[in-house]
Amino acid sequence: MTDPISDMLTRIRNANRALLSTVQMPHSKMKESIAQILKREGYISDFAVEGKLPKTMKMKLKYQGKKSVIEGLRRISSPGLRRYVGATDIPRVRGGLGVAVVSTSEGLMTGNQARKKNIGGELICYVW
Repeated sequence: MTDPISDMLTRIRNANRALLSTVQMPHSKMKESIAQILKREGYISDFAVEGKLPKTMKMKLKYQGKKSVIEGLRRISSPGLRRYVGATDIPRVRGGLGVAVVSTSEGLMTGNQARKKNIGGELICYVW
C-alpha cells in the first residue's frame, strides 16, 4: 500500500455509504491523530486501538437517522504530489463548515488551530 492515509479515508467513505456502524483498519500514529481530530470535531463517536503487533484501529461512525455526519472526505496531499501551505494560505472548507487537517511541526491539527498559532504545513485532507 503506497498511501495508507488515502486507504483510511476510502474505508471511512465506503463504510458510510454502506451504513456500517464501525470500520476497522491497520493502525499508525498518523491515522490515530486524524481519528482524534475527527472525534474532537464531532465527525465520529469514538475510536479504539486494539491488539498487539500488528495493531488495528476501530472507529465508530456517527449517523443522523440514515444520513452520515461525514458528507465527504478528500485527500489533498499525496505521496506523489505533496501540498504545503503557509499559515495565511490554509483554505476554509465549505465556508467554515468543514475541517482541513494540517500536518505541522507541532503535530496534526485543524486548519483553524494552525491559523490561530500562525503555523503552516502539509495539507493532509478535507472533511465535511
